[in-house]
Amino acid sequence: MTLATVPRYNGDQLPESREKAVVSGASIAGLLAGRILADRFTEVTIIERDYLPTEPVVRRGVPQGAHPHALLEAGRATLEDLFPGFGEDLIAAGGVVVDFASDVNFYGEGDFLAHGSTPMETYSATRPLIEQVVREHVSNLDGVHIRSGCQVTDYLLDDTGTAVEGVVLREGSEQTEITADLVVDATGRTSRTPTWLENHGYTPPEVEEVRIDVAYSTTFIERPADDLRTFLVPPSSPHTRGGMAAPVEGNRWVVSVHGVHGDHPPTDSEGLVEFAANLLTPEVRHLLDDHRQVSTDIEYYPFPTNRRYRYGDLDRFPDGLVVIGDAIASFNPIYGQGMSVAALEALELHQALARDGLEDLPPRFFDRAEEVIDMAWLLAAGSDFAFPQTTGPKPFGTDLISWYLTRLIHKAHTDSTLSSAFFRVLTMEQPPTTLLRPRKMWRVFNPISRAP
Repeated sequence: MTLATVPRYNGDQLPESREKAVVSGASIAGLLAGRILADRFTEVTIIERDYLPTEPVVRRGVPQGAHPHALLEAGRATLEDLFPGFGEDLIAAGGVVVDFASDVNFYGEGDFLAHGSTPMETYSATRPLIEQVVREHVSNLDGVHIRSGCQVTDYLLDDTGTAVEGVVLREGSEQTEITADLVVDATGRTSRTPTWLENHGYTPPEVEEVRIDVAYSTTFIERPADDLRTFLVPPSSPHTRGGMAAPVEGNRWVVSVHGVHGDHPPTDSEGLVEFAANLLTPEVRHLLDDHRQVSTDIEYYPFPTNRRYRYGDLDRFPDGLVVIGDAIASFNPIYGQGMSVAALEALELHQALARDGLEDLPPRFFDRAEEVIDMAWLLAAGSDFAFPQTTGPKPFGTDLISWYLTRLIHKAHTDSTLSSAFFRVLTMEQPPTTLLRPRKMWRVFNPISRAP
């Protein structure tokens, strides 16, 4: 499921009730869930362990927050639907508009893809700034309360043991209970829900992992205000190193290098520049050479595995509880899917509530979320299997799709129609099946090269 196949947000679909909801985690996924729930529930409490900052700075609960984050088309369009004026607010706070068709330089299969002729604009900003603007919009909603500096430590079960009816909250040394008609777990990869299920007589979900062992080192450099060049240079087997640079607020580029399967980048400035010199193309290194670094430290973040929990396969799950975002599935961050997957899952939660309310909500939502995750998983975990060192269950059809995409990307070096089509899949606007339409396949297999 992608932006083109998930029904768009319609706030009139959810009749308001007198019910209460609790969201554990003020991540992007948690904030978007809170926005959806605000249409139905008169009281929505979002609980966050961190003390939330008033400025766009990296917080402890988002250790990857200093690294690049992409707002793909699926995420951008959904945020605009959920929060009218979001784009204007992000730009006013310093974010920039970049065009995938002209500003983004994507390197693959030995060359850069052709620039497109049709604009594909999105926003570029740091994760802390995006999160702050979203949080401000959510905080302004009637009935929504964000409580920071406290943590959900347990779920409350009803007398039958079949439904969650609230949470146990710890704030400092004090512990309180909050009742709720729906609880949403948006606590990310550290989610305790699988363990809680097992401790309360439920079968925990099967865990599926694809090991890629990637790590990032990231810095910020000065950027001329009118220079919006963006470089994406993913690793390409057998070459295990990649890098990227994107314009963000403060007239800066965020520049990151990464390596997979243990070929991890260093954490000092000199080492980072040297690592960048070994990418498949020199543009990222040139930016580092030509522009002054403005960050004092090199940020480092390891990511061992793509991981998903198969909640949709469970035969028994408590009512009144759903899991969303990275707590269901997290993907190799090289592909920048996290925020957009969370946005599409929020839309699926919206649709599930609109259809039948709280009745059998968990299995209905998990079934819908699985369709979003399947597509993102195929793109991320499937791409990771280009490296023979990658381990784990390989998505069905990976080898055939990889073979076809290799041919498509080769042609997209000079064919702007194919490069545009590829970007619309990469940004989760269109499903991968659109690349298999007869006219696209004809361009892929036609031996005559196309002019850009």
